Amino acid sequence: MRTYAEQVAGLIGRIETEEADAVGAAAALMADHITVRGTDRLIYVYGPGGHSNLAAQEVFFRAGGLVNVSAILDEGTLLSGGALRSMAIERTPGYGRVVIEDNRLGAGDLLILVNAYGINAALIDAALTARERGVTVIGVSSREHADRTAPDHPARHPTRQNLHDLVDLHIDTKVPVGDAVLEIEGVPERVGAISTFANAYTLNCVMAAAIAELAERGTVPEIWRSGNAPGGDERNALFLDRFRGRVRWL
Repeated sequence: MRTYAEQVAGLIGRIETEEADAVGAAAALMADHITVRGTDRLIYVYGPGGHSNLAAQEVFFRAGGLVNVSAILDEGTLLSGGALRSMAIERTPGYGRVVIEDNRLGAGDLLILVNAYGINAALIDAALTARERGVTVIGVSSREHADRTAPDHPARHPTRQNLHDLVDLHIDTKVPVGDAVLEIEGVPERVGAISTFANAYTLNCVMAAAIAELAERGTVPEIWRSGNAPGGDERNALFLDRFRGRVRWL
């Protein structure tokens, strides 16, 4: 437990010290999007690929989170549809394009693409399609993992591109190659994945920084309260009529 905690804390510490500027820049983009374009503008979050979907869910309809966040919870790569199916679809060229087009993202929209490794075909197609359609894209992924993955790896997009090279702004989560970080004597493979911690910490930092930026600009951001806290349902009901129908998975 101690070794795993040290690994997680070390990675989070690196993100805190090395990515502070990028997090601040992402927060400013989000604040601009909300204040300049109108308080009801949505911020889309998509995590195409297995456990990377958890990152989008982490900041969607979440206590203490922005009401404006709209997660793209496409069934294709969700593990609930089957783990092997999820992996096959995230490796399918063209799939990410369908998702972006189906969600009708276009000029003036803001999208956060988050993926542990930053290479899979669905992710790259989502980034390319969003850019073609004039969407501002923030990428959250591990530069090291992408750069050290072979160009001919079966998960890669046919163009062999990396997420961090395609987005308007990138935040590096520092996830090591292979994700797992613990070595146990007598066990040939490492155990204890770390990417979910990295993605969740990074996205929550971005959201908190954006909320702070909005407050500094004199805009009171709209925040979800836990439905399990006193007054939570009543508080959240204030926003539902405005966002139901626009936030696809609300």
